[in-house]
This record gives sequence, structure tokens and C-alpha cells, in this order.
Amino acid sequence: MTTETTTHDFAPEASTTPHLRTLAPRMQNPALLVPGAVKHLSALGQIVHGQGVPATTLELVHLRTSQINGCAWCIDYGMRQARKAGESEDRLGSVSAWRESPYLSEAECAAIELAESVTRLADSSDPVPDAIWNRAAEHYDEQALAALVLYIGVTNVYNRLNVTTRQVAGVVG
Repeated sequence: MTTETTTHDFAPEASTTPHLRTLAPRMQNPALLVPGAVKHLSALGQIVHGQGVPATTLELVHLRTSQINGCAWCIDYGMRQARKAGESEDRLGSVSAWRESPYLSEAECAAIELAESVTRLADSSDPVPDAIWNRAAEHYDEQALAALVLYIGVTNVYNRLNVTTRQVAGVVG
């Protein structure tokens, strides 16, 4: 028996799938191409502010929804916006493991849990179970819940536009 190995023994098999980060976008974001679309999507995303959900919670919801959907553009943008709003790296880094995070409040966790359910509608025969809705309703009144659901929805729209057209994180326009 020999202990000698060659470096090729440890080399991973070549992938036939291109890495998305090396690709250019398929096209410009559709919301920028259809006249008025980005204006209205942006307005819908902004109108939820001041409706009973703290802006920091909305940022965390945006981040978690974008993580689930694999939208690198929205994750990058959301992280930048959250940092500008004063979010700490500890809190931002804990969003993907929110259930175990000591940095997030019960209300924030309830909002993130709702965002996960709304984002993963097809993954369950009971996509938004009463237990999840009721946890969110313990922390947010009907107006705030409406704002949360709208914000989760608009984030999902942006995620789907960006992922479908392979928008590149850090590139605007």
C-alpha cells in the first residue's frame, strides 16, 4: 500500500453547468423595459412603509424571501439597504437561520416565518397554516399584516424577474 497520492485524486469533476456568476443577464430587467412598471412596483414596495411594520423588519423579510428564491441581485441590494438603515452584520447574518438566532425579536421571527410560507406556496397542501398566520397576528394588526403580505408579494415579484433574467448582483439597470 502506498501513501502517495496525486493532486488529481482530489480534483472535483468538471461541471457541465455554467456558473451563473460568469454569465451576463439574459436581458434588461423587464420592469425597466415595460413603461411604468418599475415606477408602480417601486410605489407598491414603498407604500407599505408606515403601516405598522418596522422598516428593519421589512428589510429582514425582503432578505429572507430573496434567500429562498435565490435572487442574488435582491440579496445584495437588500443587504446594502439594510446596512444603510443601520442593521448589524450579526442580525443580517442570522436571517437564514432565524429560528436559532438570538439577534431577532419574536415579532421579526413571526414576520420571517410568514414570508417563508407565502414564498413557498407550492411546497405544502396548507401553504400558510393558521399557526403561522396566528403567530404573525400576535405581533401585527390587520393593517400591518396587509403591509407584510404586500411586501412579501412585491419582493417575490422582483425575485422572479431578476432570477428569470439572470440579473447580476451589484449591477443596477
